[in-house]
Amino acid sequence: MNTRTDSDFGFTHDVIVIGSGPAGMSAAMTAAEYGCKVALLDEQPRPGGQIYRNVTRAQAALREVLGPDYQRGASLAECLQRSTVECHFETTVWDVGQDLAVTAQCHGNSTQLRAPQLIAATGAMERPSPIPGWTLPGVLNAGAAQILLKSSGTVPSGAIVLVGGGPLLLLVACQLLDAGATVAALVQTTPTSNFLRALPHLGQALFAPSYLTKGARLLQKLRRAGIPFYRDVSEVRIEGESSVSGVTFRANGAHISIAAETVLLHHGVVPNTQLARLLRLEHRWDEVQLAWQPHVDEWFETSLTGLRIPGDGASIAGALAAEASGALAAIGAMAAIGRIDGATKEREARAWRRLLQKHSRVRRFLDELYRPPEWLAAPPDETIVCRCEEVDAGTIRHMAILGCQGPNQTKFFSRCGMGPCQGRQCAITVSQMLAHAHFKSVQEVGTYRIRPPLKPIPLGAIAALASPSVSKPACKEEFE
Repeated sequence: MNTRTDSDFGFTHDVIVIGSGPAGMSAAMTAAEYGCKVALLDEQPRPGGQIYRNVTRAQAALREVLGPDYQRGASLAECLQRSTVECHFETTVWDVGQDLAVTAQCHGNSTQLRAPQLIAATGAMERPSPIPGWTLPGVLNAGAAQILLKSSGTVPSGAIVLVGGGPLLLLVACQLLDAGATVAALVQTTPTSNFLRALPHLGQALFAPSYLTKGARLLQKLRRAGIPFYRDVSEVRIEGESSVSGVTFRANGAHISIAAETVLLHHGVVPNTQLARLLRLEHRWDEVQLAWQPHVDEWFETSLTGLRIPGDGASIAGALAAEASGALAAIGAMAAIGRIDGATKEREARAWRRLLQKHSRVRRFLDELYRPPEWLAAPPDETIVCRCEEVDAGTIRHMAILGCQGPNQTKFFSRCGMGPCQGRQCAITVSQMLAHAHFKSVQEVGTYRIRPPLKPIPLGAIAALASPSVSKPACKEEFE
């Protein structure tokens, strides 16, 4: 009797993992431990994702500034280096088919890889903060400033004002202080009413005390440094002509103005669902995190058989929870292709499930506490919503008046979301605005349809698609 091999089905690997953050690294290494042929694809030149960006190259002084949570990524990367995982860095995934065929570009050439199990550890992206003046030079997301620090040890010069809410805003403020930056003020948009919303979940959060004590330490550090705090602010505007000159807002009934050369915005992070929406997977709008989430089961399998999305790409829970979910996704994948039986699957998953539960206990408390203010989804008419096509909020409202029932009709008539980012920066805001205008839920209104390529690529890369394989980088050199 003839035995069919993977090549008969067109498979190049047993498992393909997209993304080398904590979920991706964990998933790839777990699958490799079972003797699987695993390919790991990532746009960056080295592993780490956004949370552990450049961790294998960061100097000791920079690691000290970024703290022990960042340094944990180094041990993960070292384990990945020792594993049998086939790493493809500087590789951009620009299409995924319903058959799980992954099309990627590396060094100007494109190729296709295919496996019976695909783990998309796409991670999170910062929520857009469409406030007046947010497109001025000198305005960055707080996460972007952190990436700059991780990548090159660089901090913005001059007075920095941080605007928004969430744990990352506090963390970045402290990291900038330690790196020698001038933090002029912390302008918190978190509504006071959020504390009442979060209070019922405090008991559960107390089972994860390390997260609470870390937050308390960050606040204490900023207070000791004498950083001015403004709470429950509204009517935020970033002032300036050719670049940022300051921030104005209302706090405690008074209008306040602060001079600044750099403004960092942050209103939490949301799952990066571009790939999931490209594949038309089932999604739901989460009213707590105010974000779209792909539907996944306990093994992180989506509505498309064989495709799994662990980590923050499914639901925001943090790096340690992502690491556990990546391992669980890999264990589920191994059972699906027959590498392990049901009993082994459950046994191997127990410890990871305990870790996932442990690091998820604080999540509901944080989500309720730092829920973005309602006014963030209702920007003034003159505020740019779609940065790519320069479509303002007034135009979105006008589209609703004309009868556009959802984002895709709005895109057709206004070009909002038609730019190279395919709505990454405007999708959530547009859906919320249309839902408000039509007295519907965001779930009913929906969001943009995504088409390939996921990222802009040169025509030459498409023409070179016949190339037999992505040239494998020397992983050891990339890690050093």
